[in-house]
Amino acid sequence: MILIRNCSGFDEFEACVQLQIETWGYDVTDVIPRKVFRVAQKIGGQIIGAFDTDIPGSTPQGGPESMIGFAMSLPGIKTEQSAPLPYFHSHMLAVRPPYRNRGLGAQLKLEQRREALSRGIRLMEWTFDPLEIRNAHLNIYKLGAIARSYYVDFYGVSSSRLQGGLPTDRLVAEWHLDSPRVTAILEGRPRTAYTIEERILVPASIYEWKASEADRERALAVQMENRSRFQHAFAAGLAVLGYSRDGEGNGVFELGDASQTDLA
Repeated sequence: MILIRNCSGFDEFEACVQLQIETWGYDVTDVIPRKVFRVAQKIGGQIIGAFDTDIPGSTPQGGPESMIGFAMSLPGIKTEQSAPLPYFHSHMLAVRPPYRNRGLGAQLKLEQRREALSRGIRLMEWTFDPLEIRNAHLNIYKLGAIARSYYVDFYGVSSSRLQGGLPTDRLVAEWHLDSPRVTAILEGRPRTAYTIEERILVPASIYEWKASEADRERALAVQMENRSRFQHAFAAGLAVLGYSRDGEGNGVFELGDASQTDLA
């Protein structure tokens, strides 16, 4: 049985630290320590854990020994509007390898959404690697986020083995939590039709290329080409509105006019 709830206590925060290291292979220069998790929760952020209560020794409430995933978000204020807008920045989500591809990441995001809306917060954002096909599929296709901002080498040099030594370029996912678009997608209703004005492809082989020193230049070439295309598309007023995977497993970002989707 999987239990999803708010984390509490330093032992569970330490379990989040260890899960970071297991997921990304971070060294001490990148790992977020447990005291930051404590501070994030204290200032109104979200530290939400997933626990497998069937693990031997686990209690019905779960605990650090049974943590299999977590999501962390920080509270923020946007000041670009006429009035300050509170929102959550979802900084980190991790799931242990044996539990991946079971929808657990989506469950954690949905609990973040439920809890945010209970506090009157209607927007959540996070950054994600445009080369990570599985993450993009979750963020855009399953959750209904859009993207219209691109950050070049946002985090600088990363010790994460998943980064493959490439620049930490990131798209920004905008999740308008109770918008008609997101609500329809989460409820399985027909998606709002939009005109695709541009497609940006990520080859399925990107994971192998990033992991291989011999092929890393190929991955970098894809990153540089797609970076330029995203930047030009966003400057022209387009946004990522959809995501698909073709028969060969390639990821395809679908870009169109953001006014075609109802975010209000």
